[in-house]
Amino acid sequence: MTYRFLHSSDLHLGKAFGGYPEAIRNRLREARHLVISRLAETARRAGVKDVLLAGDTFDAETPSPETLRHALRAMAAEADIRWLMLPGNHDSLAASELWRRIAAERPDNLQAIATPAPFELAPAVWLLPAPCTQRRPGRDLTEAMSAATPPGALRIGLGHGAITDFSGEEGAAGIIPPDRARLSGLDYLGLGDWHGQMQIGASSWYSGTPEADGFKHETAPAALLVHLPGQGQLAQVEPRATGLFTWQALQLDVLPGEDPATLLAEVLPAPARRRDSLLRLTVGGRLPLADHAALGAQLAALAPDFGWFEAGLSGLAIDARAQDLDLIDRGGALRAAAELLLAEVENPALAQETRDLAQTALGHLFAFVQEVQA
Repeated sequence: MTYRFLHSSDLHLGKAFGGYPEAIRNRLREARHLVISRLAETARRAGVKDVLLAGDTFDAETPSPETLRHALRAMAAEADIRWLMLPGNHDSLAASELWRRIAAERPDNLQAIATPAPFELAPAVWLLPAPCTQRRPGRDLTEAMSAATPPGALRIGLGHGAITDFSGEEGAAGIIPPDRARLSGLDYLGLGDWHGQMQIGASSWYSGTPEADGFKHETAPAALLVHLPGQGQLAQVEPRATGLFTWQALQLDVLPGEDPATLLAEVLPAPARRRDSLLRLTVGGRLPLADHAALGAQLAALAPDFGWFEAGLSGLAIDARAQDLDLIDRGGALRAAAELLLAEVENPALAQETRDLAQTALGHLFAFVQEVQA
């Protein structure tokens, strides 16, 4: 007996993306909704019918009526795909009204998993789920995966939660044992909660979110195509790209004598990809005042190319000399202001925040003078 399916999780439909400008917030929310059709198409291209969602399909226990309705209708529109939806910590079973509404309004091709009882997915293929009972269950819900199934059946565990404390100290113990697949005799353990794709042991995987929602994870957003060749045989897992947006946190280091524009071009995504990119750029090193100002102007000019763009120049020191200040003025009030700011930049007795502010002000002063003189 063999079985193939698509494993995904953490769609977080309805996520608000507060803190970002309204235009990109709206696009990010729509991309999360459209991932339903992208998952269906990914499954279709792989020749599989079942998509297993390992929790946090919704971002909150009380998604808006529109978010819920649009999600159910999007799944219904993919009528050839069977969706199996597990409650996660964001949309746990404690949200009784949410799961009541899903049960009442769900399309025929959606199966909401509200109990840990094993059930048969296909002939001789059993799913052993561990739905989240509340946001912080405080116990290992995956113990239910040790339930008996018919001899010779393939056993698939589907759960949501941490095997390490992802939000705390690195390596701290979590709730789900890393060897749950071995302990419960599973041929595959599909997990949700961690938004980056991660393999845990030979047959246990976090699928990660199919549409990235932050800069934390380096792996590209994807779903996992899983092939189980037979009981006791190693699962074959292949990531399939599903994301629309690219989130990148880049570091650019420059020194005097180097061409910042050339170095910048080498790290930025191609122009055609920038509209669907969110980029956080940190610049370090040292540059002469003129080059520092030119780089700042170049970054400001590039920003509208991206879906969202942030450049941090606080780590880029100004290598200022008397001839650089001459470009501002050789005397008078502007020269006095420039010398005062430079003294603050180079004063180790001042707080770093004060020195950074002085450096930014010096750069702005230089750029202002150059603009007036142009």
